[in-house]
Amino acid sequence: MGGRNRRASRAGRARSLRRIDLTDLAYRYAIVLAWIGVIVIFGALRPDDSTSQLCHFRTPVYHLTKNRKSDAASIGGNIMTRIRSIFACMLTAVFVLLAADQARAQTDYPNKVIHFVVGFAAGGGNDLFARLVVQKFEQNTGASAVIENRVGAGGRIAADYVAKQPADGYTVLVGATGQMSIATAVFPNLGYHATKSFIPLNMIASFPLVLVVPANHEVKSVKEMVAWAKANPNKSNYGTSSPAFTIATELLKLKTGMPAVAIPYKSSNESNLSVVSGHTLFTISDGPPVIPLVQGGKTRALAVTGSERSPELPDVPSMAEVGYPEVDTHLWSGFFVPVGTPDPVVKKLTTELGRALADAGVQEGLKKMAVKPGGPTGDAFKKIIDADIKNFADVVAAAKLTFQQ
Repeated sequence: MGGRNRRASRAGRARSLRRIDLTDLAYRYAIVLAWIGVIVIFGALRPDDSTSQLCHFRTPVYHLTKNRKSDAASIGGNIMTRIRSIFACMLTAVFVLLAADQARAQTDYPNKVIHFVVGFAAGGGNDLFARLVVQKFEQNTGASAVIENRVGAGGRIAADYVAKQPADGYTVLVGATGQMSIATAVFPNLGYHATKSFIPLNMIASFPLVLVVPANHEVKSVKEMVAWAKANPNKSNYGTSSPAFTIATELLKLKTGMPAVAIPYKSSNESNLSVVSGHTLFTISDGPPVIPLVQGGKTRALAVTGSERSPELPDVPSMAEVGYPEVDTHLWSGFFVPVGTPDPVVKKLTTELGRALADAGVQEGLKKMAVKPGGPTGDAFKKIIDADIKNFADVVAAAKLTFQQ
């Protein structure tokens, strides 16, 4: 019942905002037209004062001669000059008023519904991150927001859609590493660029990847797995469900010299279950589908990518600890707006989303999803993305990888 009331309240608030938008729009155009009328009348009635001088029109004094053609041409020329001057004044007034209106719109932001666009299905990691943070954002600001799921092509459909929306702060992308930095690095014909088409706002969360093997396999460490793969190249394979996991695994292969053939799956769950069943030697995957299997004794975790251990798997060493510090792949999620979004809007969104992310309840909710809450904002976030793009592109080139767009 409470959920129904909240939905009804939100719907009513959205309708109210739409009514305000239409009324405000009519008011603004009425003001513009009124000012145009004032300028025209003022120019006609008061042609010799300082205002008319500014607009370069003056009441002409006509001296009639016997040459009617010359008189007509002189009068006609003066009239056209006067019309052009009044028209120039009208255009100037319109531009000034519209510029003032735009500044007012930025100051009033937000005054209508903000759409947070997620490129993955409801219930997935990015969707859950967005809902948790955006709910607190609404509570803090009183703004109205909706989560919009535009699913397909690994999140690229959503990113391409947001990149083409008006840069006004009312369409925000909830972007992930795969559809942003990895897509930019591996797809030459991508319709957008992670940092040239978007302004990064806040990192929502980041997380390492986990390397697992079957629980009953003889290898007990990364170095043992590398040695086993080199001794049994025909049996060495790995499950992968996205370019992110493929690139992380190929990086490990480059740094260790181990052989392994990629076996594609549709989801992280499927690639992990392939390890449980023994169909693949290992997989490198994100934490949520991995950790329950490790804790339940179905798979054995050998390492987490990066230099730090995971709080959820405190007994599992990092790649740096086992001798492979370069295998430092971390994935992240964050908020983005189209490039060209006004600075005041960017600053307000960054501040308020940051306030929502800093909330203790939000932090706890994110930690339960096996991720590290928060992270850099603005330019610092952009630098991480640009570095990711270069690193991923280097691995793709070195491993001679190709991905179907």
